[in-house]
Amino acid sequence: MLDVNPPLRPVHRPDGYLRLEDMGLIGEGAAVALVGVDGSIPWLCVPRFDAEPVLAGLLDNRRGGHFTVTAQDLREARQHYLPDTAVLVTELRTATGRLQITDAIVVRPGADLTDDAPAGRAELVRSARVLDGTVRLDVDVQPRDGGQTHAAFDGLEIRPARRPDLRLHLRADRPLTSLPAAFDLREGEHLDLVLSWGRVHRHHRFDAEEMLATTADAWRRWMAHFTYSGPQEPLVRRSAITLKLCDDWVNGGMVAAPTSSLPAPIGGVRNWDYRYAWIRDAAFTVFAMRRVGFRNEADAFLGWVLDAFERSRQPRIMYTLDGGPVPDEVEDPGLEGYRGSAPVHWGNGAADQRQHDVYGEVLDCADQWVRGGGELQPALWAQLRGLADAAEWAWREPDQGLWEIRGGGRVFTYSAGMCQVALDRGAALAEQLGLPGSTARWRAAAAELTRRILEGSWDEKAQTLSAHLDGGGVLDASLLALPLRRVIPATHPRMVATTAAVAQRLSAADGLLYRYLHEDAPDGIAGDEGAFVLCSFWLVENLVLQGRLEEAHELYGSLCARTSPLGLLSEQIDPATGAFLGNFPQAFSHIGIIASGVSLARATSGVTA
Repeated sequence: MLDVNPPLRPVHRPDGYLRLEDMGLIGEGAAVALVGVDGSIPWLCVPRFDAEPVLAGLLDNRRGGHFTVTAQDLREARQHYLPDTAVLVTELRTATGRLQITDAIVVRPGADLTDDAPAGRAELVRSARVLDGTVRLDVDVQPRDGGQTHAAFDGLEIRPARRPDLRLHLRADRPLTSLPAAFDLREGEHLDLVLSWGRVHRHHRFDAEEMLATTADAWRRWMAHFTYSGPQEPLVRRSAITLKLCDDWVNGGMVAAPTSSLPAPIGGVRNWDYRYAWIRDAAFTVFAMRRVGFRNEADAFLGWVLDAFERSRQPRIMYTLDGGPVPDEVEDPGLEGYRGSAPVHWGNGAADQRQHDVYGEVLDCADQWVRGGGELQPALWAQLRGLADAAEWAWREPDQGLWEIRGGGRVFTYSAGMCQVALDRGAALAEQLGLPGSTARWRAAAAELTRRILEGSWDEKAQTLSAHLDGGGVLDASLLALPLRRVIPATHPRMVATTAAVAQRLSAADGLLYRYLHEDAPDGIAGDEGAFVLCSFWLVENLVLQGRLEEAHELYGSLCARTSPLGLLSEQIDPATGAFLGNFPQAFSHIGIIASGVSLARATSGVTA
């Protein structure tokens, strides 16, 4: 669970890798890194989220690369963020002393993080200071597959073998002539390092303390917009910052996670590249961010969705951050995978799947855009109108569904529900704005589709709605999202029964839920998986909407207690051990923390809208 003052503890490396729970995220809206509790940086993507990582030790601890600043004879360690910032502090204890490392990918002095503009300096600052005693400090930078390092003005230039487009420049406030390097420091002494990948600042004198301070100030100015008051407020604050770290500050899109190919489970093959923006994330993200005070980020994501859709002229389920098509999925045999979990993937093979929920996702974004004061130009409305028309018939055809199964398609209830959303929102937009469209027909089709979901997918014997529109009683946790998208009221008797069925039959124990059971719903991929964190937060929201506030508070508290000491969550959790699985940190999981907290706070205070 989130702990702003965690105890020092031994560093564990199962199979030679840090646990995901023992890493923190830093970034500046383009570049992103994971910092380990041992002082290593095993993941660095520059100059943007979806670039080939220059450091990929997260996926191969021998060949992947790292930027390490650590103490010899390390005994114990801990991490915390400076309050309301993405500045990370790691403390290391040895037999002879204690070392504190402060890390950030820094931003420009005076940067306004609400602006749709670059804020970064293309610089990662690492400031190591001995708190007491003496420490022998090791420093090394090794890109994936090595590279050439030579002395350059005021430091070292590193040319990664796999990234001829990239020149790294490492500067220090002490003489640094080669790598690896070692420094003997006493209490009060420090070593400041700056790793640059741009060409603007590398000849300038640097002041690490000032760079870290101005970065912290920028984050705190941004957090001044935070308005939430409710359960687990410190964790909701941290989740807002985590989502901001997954946000492309220039384009407005948001990656599902800043990592690729972290397995679920360990040793399995369910390893995917999540460094792209999914359309379906937008509506959930916008709901969450608006309700905790970050309207600019919400509007930017909505605008990004509509721009990407308008440019592509057809709905895609995901895009690159600049709104382009996602690269084809390829395996990388050069990396062994996290804890030996191959294959490692770049690109995403689900990008061209048929997923009918995208019709509703786009139109729901358009509806929220207009509700927030945005305008729809005629050309864009013509495309949106076409989506509503297509949704009227698309739900009848099989698709790969919300969970992007790699096997044969089915007519999924959730996909049909999102087609209902497309029809409902299309009609609402046409009525509100006086736009041309088949409003009456869309309204009638939406009502008919709701009836079909309630009747066609209902399984009398199992007393639940089913994952598939033709019934059968197979369960899928995505059914819990239907009330959240206003397809079916949470208090409808069949939805209440479905909530109970999901909570019981998809339970992974202690409030955790599986998305579905693989023996009941094969998805074309070998192996099982962990409990999917977001599904449990959907259960919290259903309990709130059904007036079961005591149960909702209890479940919400238990889920929040599963975060790392830094307040971060992965995509999945191993029910047996509580270990994190899947890409990390996962935006959807942090959306769940915020949205469920907001729902509980409003229900507790009597707010209904």
